[in-house]
Amino acid sequence: MKLPLLAAATAGLASAISVPVSVREAEAKAEAEIASVAAELIVRALPNSPDGYTPTNVTCPSTRPSIREGTSLSTNETEWLKVRRNVTIDPMKDLLSRLNLTDFDTTSYINEHSSNISNIPNIAIAASGGGYRALTNGAGGLKAFDSRTENATNAGQLGGLLQSATYVAGLSGGSWLVGSMFVNNFSSIGELQASEKVWHFDKSLLVGPDFDHIQIVSTVEYWKDITEEVDGKANAGFNTSFTDYWGRALSYQLVNASGDDGGPSYTWSSIALMDDFQAGQYPMPLVVADGRNPNEVIIETNATVYEFNPWEFGSWDPSVYAFVPLEYIGSRFENGTIPENGTCVRGFDNVGFVMGSSSTLFNEFLLDINSTSIPTILKEAFSDILEDLGERNDDIAVYSPNPFYDYRDSSEAYATTADLTVVDGGEDGENIPLQPLIQPERAVDVIFAIDSSADTDYYWPNGTSLVATYERSLVGNVANGTAFPAIPDQNTFVNLGLNSRPTFFGCDPKNISGTAPLVIYLPNSPYTYDSNFSTFTLTYSDEERDSVITNGWNVVTRGNGTVDENFPACVACAILQRSTDRTNTTLPSTCTTCFTDYCWNGTTNSTDPREYNPSILIATSGALQTMADYSVVVLSAMFAVFMAL
Repeated sequence: MKLPLLAAATAGLASAISVPVSVREAEAKAEAEIASVAAELIVRALPNSPDGYTPTNVTCPSTRPSIREGTSLSTNETEWLKVRRNVTIDPMKDLLSRLNLTDFDTTSYINEHSSNISNIPNIAIAASGGGYRALTNGAGGLKAFDSRTENATNAGQLGGLLQSATYVAGLSGGSWLVGSMFVNNFSSIGELQASEKVWHFDKSLLVGPDFDHIQIVSTVEYWKDITEEVDGKANAGFNTSFTDYWGRALSYQLVNASGDDGGPSYTWSSIALMDDFQAGQYPMPLVVADGRNPNEVIIETNATVYEFNPWEFGSWDPSVYAFVPLEYIGSRFENGTIPENGTCVRGFDNVGFVMGSSSTLFNEFLLDINSTSIPTILKEAFSDILEDLGERNDDIAVYSPNPFYDYRDSSEAYATTADLTVVDGGEDGENIPLQPLIQPERAVDVIFAIDSSADTDYYWPNGTSLVATYERSLVGNVANGTAFPAIPDQNTFVNLGLNSRPTFFGCDPKNISGTAPLVIYLPNSPYTYDSNFSTFTLTYSDEERDSVITNGWNVVTRGNGTVDENFPACVACAILQRSTDRTNTTLPSTCTTCFTDYCWNGTTNSTDPREYNPSILIATSGALQTMADYSVVVLSAMFAVFMAL
């Protein structure tokens, strides 16, 4: 790496954007003020990589790590579910009792069927991609779903849904949300907002972190530290890419490390070692990324979808249909095992690298660049830079050595290359991470799907992600036994307003070929704030961050019932639908009304819709409809610097 060039470039950016105070003065002030903060979240507990960001050879366990077929859930997940599913019973009873479902005793129903846990509703939450817009909008949803949030357990509120859930999945910007929450000891959204260490997005990750709006380290030192960490990985013999830098930069904003260094020692697999997780005290986090074959730029809809869970990395897709122990990814597997004369490697699954793998926005930006409002001269500059990135395969995350190399002696692309490359999980059009949640083995009943996608000209969703998941479910050799409710086209979403309010899909399981969950679609809409920031907006003031989070709360609660006071009862009906269908229990007439109001009834209107530019629904706001800021220029400059390295 050409550090003098990097230092000069970043110093120029720093001088143009901020004027740091001395490190000593900044540290003294930060320490004094941090000590007075009552709401500081707990520092992450398990930084267990042997050598920081550098993957390291370790002694293999007595039972050598091996790849397993995707024919079932892992033993680890199966055993954890026995604990977690029972832990969800009490918070679920409390939640359902508050949702105003008249003429149906939800507590008695759960008590009656709790002896057979498979009859109890199995809930999942999915947070879409979309950069910081997705992180903050999704955070509003999770904040409303969290019983730890003040006032979230009042009558009619949805607090406790998070505690009742079995799975929480994130993709791209949604993976930043899920990752930051879980690697910081399952901190609440309120704690993350109040922290002096993380979630301050007023300084771009291209510039470096600050505490209490005071930059602790210079931009030059920040990038020097990141570069040295990535060089350490490269010098240990592992291939690196732009995603290594991207993931480390993200970590400074998202991981509350004791050394204020973005947690280079924190691994995704260490989540499985945390006492509260093992005791089933919170849901299982899942992160999604797409496979990309060598020299491929456009990601097809039949791309391999990979998942990261606390124990494994792999795919349910028939092309791979296998999982590798995540703790030992980075080891050299041969046809599914680490040879007796081979060495085990730990520390490859750095949390920032996992989140970065799900959010490699560079290739996506190239694909969408002509639809942006960036000036032509910048479009041309970005195109040149990103085309070169594509040629060098630097716009991907490299998993080297490829754990699936020569697996099953397969001739598939994933098994014939020395490196496995993955990209942003939304590049195949499935911007909501639904694939892990619709696997029959997980038997999910209902998915709360928070969609922060920027499908329209004004960066609002239009159902594209659900359409992509539905279309994939119809391709037999790709679907591999999964099923999904019928979904209308994008024009219908806009023409019928399905993208501006919650909509339920799959309300009647008899109309679905196969077993599929009911999907509660929760699209980003301007209830109290124009939350349609560009995906490539890299800076948010604390006020903007909090306003989008508040709007996200209103998205999933219909403005705390302001728009529809019956919505909480309808949520209860959706949660219970699959369970009551299994137990042959009749839901009350309230649910009939709810399903009439919120379930898509099969009507379509595929005519070209008018320009979709919605207004604030509940209150006025000063937010901009389209957000173009200096971060685009900074990003361009940083890409240019990287290309010169």
